[in-house]
Amino acid sequence: MNLENIKRALLASYQNEGGINHLEGSNLPAEESINQLARDFMYVLFPGFFGEDALEKKNVPAFVDRMLESIETRLTNDIRKSLVFAGIEDAETRAKEKTMALLECLPELRRVTQTDVVAAYEGDPAARSVEEIILAYPCVLVISLQRIAHELYLLNVPLLPRMLTEYGHERTGTDIHPGATIGTHFFIDHCTGVVIGETARIGNHVKIYQGVTLGAKSFELDEKGHPVKGVKRHPELRDNVIVYPGATILGGDTVIGENSIVGSNVWLMQSMPANSIAYYQGDAASVIRPRSTKEQLLGETGD
Repeated sequence: MNLENIKRALLASYQNEGGINHLEGSNLPAEESINQLARDFMYVLFPGFFGEDALEKKNVPAFVDRMLESIETRLTNDIRKSLVFAGIEDAETRAKEKTMALLECLPELRRVTQTDVVAAYEGDPAARSVEEIILAYPCVLVISLQRIAHELYLLNVPLLPRMLTEYGHERTGTDIHPGATIGTHFFIDHCTGVVIGETARIGNHVKIYQGVTLGAKSFELDEKGHPVKGVKRHPELRDNVIVYPGATILGGDTVIGENSIVGSNVWLMQSMPANSIAYYQGDAASVIRPRSTKEQLLGETGD
């Protein structure tokens, strides 16, 4: 088969398999544009860390002006494309409004992301400096971008939030849906193979390890057999919870109480009371019991 025949076959497939075409449709946000947005957001959240040249204090105002102008232009354009795709009227005006609403969140987002850096530094005895955390720990990237994407999610912006978190997912192997609600001082140690679903809720000072899943127990289906959207499907971790590697916690009504520990490779589809611990005992199912006084005093051991 020569190139002309291949071209004809591809054109025929475009005609026959229309569901995976986007021809004659609205202009969609470009992947590289969203990736640049992700990089620019990280520059603004952590000025002086990711550029090749040092950032002196006297140049900071000009740096912020330049970055905000770049982000505003790109973000407005990509939000507009997303709104047009969703059939929203007056997309231009609404895109500008949503862009400004997101940019107004940046000072507070910087405050919260600082708590994540502190949690990583205090939660990992291998960390030697805050600079090392910001430059080299993947959790900083993926959590920071999720927090920005979450604001876009709350603003009902289509497409963009998932594309933004996917930049972090591709680079770290951790997939946090932009709909997930996350408190302060969140740390994902090693930050790979983690999945956190759309309706998950995470309290303050929560630490999870690699390979953890906060997933759905099952999907409610409509009369046509399609998953029902917008229902609570994923668990809640309350304040000061620790989840060790490989644990799977499922279900929208599953709540892990304050100060509890979920051990490695535990499979949970039921709630845990506060101050409890779940672990495997031999070949038995997960055992849940109160944490002892000694366990509460010791807290956890880092690696």
